[in-house]
Amino acid sequence: MQIIRGIFFHFLGGAASGSFYVPYNKVKGWHWESFWIVGGLFSWLFIPPLAAWLTVPHFTTIIAQSSLSTFGWTYFWGVLWGIGGLMYGLGMRYLGMSLGNSVLLGFTSAFGSLAPAIYYNFHPMKGKTSFSDLLGHSWGQIVLVGVVICLVGIFICGKAGVAKERELPMEKKQESVREFNLVRGLVVCIVAGILSACFNFGIEAGSPMAEVANNIWKAAHPPVTGNFLYRNNVIYVVLLWGGLTTNLIWTLFLNFRNRSFGDYTNKKTPLTLNYLFCAMAGTLWFLQFFFYGMGESKLGNGASSWILHMSFIILVANLWGFWLKEWKGVSRKTLVTILVGILTLIVSVILVGYGNSIKG
Repeated sequence: MQIIRGIFFHFLGGAASGSFYVPYNKVKGWHWESFWIVGGLFSWLFIPPLAAWLTVPHFTTIIAQSSLSTFGWTYFWGVLWGIGGLMYGLGMRYLGMSLGNSVLLGFTSAFGSLAPAIYYNFHPMKGKTSFSDLLGHSWGQIVLVGVVICLVGIFICGKAGVAKERELPMEKKQESVREFNLVRGLVVCIVAGILSACFNFGIEAGSPMAEVANNIWKAAHPPVTGNFLYRNNVIYVVLLWGGLTTNLIWTLFLNFRNRSFGDYTNKKTPLTLNYLFCAMAGTLWFLQFFFYGMGESKLGNGASSWILHMSFIILVANLWGFWLKEWKGVSRKTLVTILVGILTLIVSVILVGYGNSIKG
């Protein structure tokens, strides 16, 4: 029952993440940087402390009493993740939800699984998995096979994108993705996919804060033996400050460069609806990690939780992509290619998750 609940929570998180960009498509008359930062204020500044206040007793005290190292590294990974999150939005802008999410999240899954292991190969740490450990154990070999299959899936999705580029005239592609640009989108999604994995590193860096929250909750509920369902919410407050820093600097720069500050008060646009759609998008974005933390508390395996989270996002985002007719008008061969690519990615993340789950 605990495992089923964990999977269900990860599905809710994946559905939130795979859906968050849809409200942005409803914003009218604003530049990209304007609606991105308005939604981001809800994602990174307003909703996280509200969620922590509602779920984690004394969360401000926990943050204030955390070590400088814990706070600093959590914030640092948040800054790097912020660059990836910023480029995530650009990737959706250039490739659309289906192809963009497939490429980006494929790289996030692969890099998030391998980068820490490679690091710990050069800087061994007790309890951490090195790349040599992956090579030397059956569970690790399953993970590596999953990563290779993930890269194959990305290649197949990229091939489908190239076919779409050749088959459809620009005006047809822009019916569903207004600024479709395959080369620019692929470059952005590759970089964003790698940097987006830093969110998982930030959760690891902030784990001492979550552990304090967990201990406080257990002390107040002595009969309970499981982990505190909302313990990660205190980490998100600090981690997302880092993401806010990166995105705020870049979007303000774009506001200056494009002279788009007037968007926020432009009465020729549906201001109320624009702010409402941005708030919906930002709130949905945060809910992915709200539910991710709940799922991880049930499954108890960070790496597997991360991969499971990625697979649900890929699935839901692609359902939205087909619903929004991003592949309308392509040949049957191209449609089959993108479906095979998506299926390959899902198989890869399941393999990586399974390998990590049997590690013990």
